[in-house]
Amino acid sequence: MTTIYDVLRRPLMTEKSSHQQVKLGQYAFEVSSDATKSMIKNAVETLFDVTVERVNVLNVPAKRTRRARSRRLAVRRSGYKKAIVTLADGDSIDVFEGVR
Repeated sequence: MTTIYDVLRRPLMTEKSSHQQVKLGQYAFEVSSDATKSMIKNAVETLFDVTVERVNVLNVPAKRTRRARSRRLAVRRSGYKKAIVTLADGDSIDVFEGVR
């Protein structure tokens, strides 16, 4: 059994997620591997006091590379589960906002 504090691991801040935040009202999080859409929705609504309209979940695969000499595959970065949360109009999460 996981709590709402175990569901969300960290926010993902990239150029794409910044664009989605400003234009579409969507926020990206890295979530635990056993989290479901309803668990993510409850966690975001409880922690940030916002209304969630939609949750999209995807599994990001591990990044792999090859060794120079032996040409064997090696895992460079492990995979993770990512959630894109769409908020209702007018809602925002202050943690993601820049300096005003």
